[in-house]
Amino acid sequence: MKFSADNWVRENIRSLQSYSSARDEFEGTARIYLDANENPFGTELNRYPDQKQVEIKVLIGEELEIEPEQIFLGNGSDEAIDLLIRASCDPGKNRVISIAPSYGMYSVCSAIQGVDIDMVLLNEDFSLSADRVISLFRNNHKLLFLCSPNNPTGNLLDEDEIIKLVRAFNGVVVVDEAYIDFSDSQGLTGLLKKYRNLVLLRTFSKAWGLAGIRCGMALGHPEIIIYLSKIKYPYNLNVLTQRKIREVLNNPIYVYEMIGLIVKERKRMAGELQKIGGVLRVYPSEANFILIKLDEADYLYAELIKRGVVIRNRSSLELCSGCLRISIGTREENEFLLKEMQNILA
Repeated sequence: MKFSADNWVRENIRSLQSYSSARDEFEGTARIYLDANENPFGTELNRYPDQKQVEIKVLIGEELEIEPEQIFLGNGSDEAIDLLIRASCDPGKNRVISIAPSYGMYSVCSAIQGVDIDMVLLNEDFSLSADRVISLFRNNHKLLFLCSPNNPTGNLLDEDEIIKLVRAFNGVVVVDEAYIDFSDSQGLTGLLKKYRNLVLLRTFSKAWGLAGIRCGMALGHPEIIIYLSKIKYPYNLNVLTQRKIREVLNNPIYVYEMIGLIVKERKRMAGELQKIGGVLRVYPSEANFILIKLDEADYLYAELIKRGVVIRNRSSLELCSGCLRISIGTREENEFLLKEMQNILA
């Protein structure tokens, strides 16, 4: 059955007359702007930002080799997650599916909006079983959230398994590719034109080094992007954020250099962590972090905090008992961590 965004969205969203800001009613450049009740005096930030983010969507489209109409920009990827659920799921009626262990905001956003979520365990090696997920499909499922490379496990999900799910699912499959720039994969952007029910999440917070500006992307069919844009708050991407994005996209060489350094350091850290007594396993990673397993995870986590080093304890997650997640820092930061771990676990 051919996917239709009109059938996927909630009825009230389909018929919604979205808020029309002053700048939505005008296109182009004017000599004088007296339409938006702004302060007329030049404080540099006295004008509202570009509501449609036209310029930076063109730049992003060139970087990712997709069309600007396929891009939604929001306040971090979390806004896109929230809006995808809000656009498609009637509380108490529709449901969401996700994998475990994975990023916690899929569950949190679902819970906030009163939408039940069904969790499917990954295999013991953190690989994805499409057949296991498909066995849970019901007519009232509207969204399937995947994360690849997955957080906190660090592994890429098998592309063939993802495609199998996209083909079998009547709703929208959302693949969170927040960490894709650290992997050997180019991601799934090449599949967007082929599959209308595929949405990818990307972010400027990780590889691009801009977590502080809070900008994330949803990439998908223009029909889906139109509905997300319809229900977002006006002017939600501020002037400073848009300016910084333009800067990095016009000169991305430094970003590519940072990615190379992080990947190189990740590989070195994986080898060094395996040498530390008490570390039972270092999981393969294609992200900017490494997941390790050890007997004394809680003890090590607490002792590192006493020494001023904060990592992430993931022991409470399914399949992650005794696991800690370590973000890749600078060479100096990583060396300090390794030294403290050796002292604590000696």
